[in-house]
Amino acid sequence: MAVSKEQLRRNLDKVMARIAAACERSGRNPEDVTLVAVTKTVGIEEVRALYELGVRDFGENRAEVALSKTDEITEADINWHFIGHLQRNKAKKVLDGYRIIHSLESLKLAEIISAQAVENNFTASVFIEVNVAGEVSKYGIAPDKLENMAGAVLALTGLEVRGLMTMAPFSDNPEDARPYFRRLREMRDRLSASLGKELPGLSMGMSGDFEVAIEEGATLVRVGTALFE
Repeated sequence: MAVSKEQLRRNLDKVMARIAAACERSGRNPEDVTLVAVTKTVGIEEVRALYELGVRDFGENRAEVALSKTDEITEADINWHFIGHLQRNKAKKVLDGYRIIHSLESLKLAEIISAQAVENNFTASVFIEVNVAGEVSKYGIAPDKLENMAGAVLALTGLEVRGLMTMAPFSDNPEDARPYFRRLREMRDRLSASLGKELPGLSMGMSGDFEVAIEEGATLVRVGTALFE
């Protein structure tokens, strides 16, 4: 194992302490924030070690690697999150192991996920990915198209729309991410009101900025480097 279990324990303790501190600063309950351990850079042994340390939510962003891990690790209480760009031609395969999708960016992809869920009698949990910063290098729907897309997605069967997801522009200063996280929260709140549908989830924040994301309302933080460094 590239990262020892003891090192993983120390890293996990530090991350959970940072989550708790960010929640305290913002008057939130740490139980309302889910740590998604992003395991794209590590192997099966590290995933198993984190599972033994109590982690139950794991995220992957590449279809081939993602499926190899769900084939190997089959514990029923693990929640597998697909957090990367999901190509339409790979959606059906990914849904064999991943029922939580953070990167829904188009109605066509939503229709594919819906059809697969209905055909196989399950419900897929989805987060609509929003390109808040308008970066050409990132995926996600434009903010001004969000309401129309969300309304159409909500009309599909087999899907549970849990909320929104975004990635802030890269910066060495976590505070630079705050305006983007705040804007996503505000968009979520307006969308919930206009559609008459509660959308509790906000998937935002990674190793470099997850504390700021929590202060701005994140309910899921996607952390990899801080766990495996």
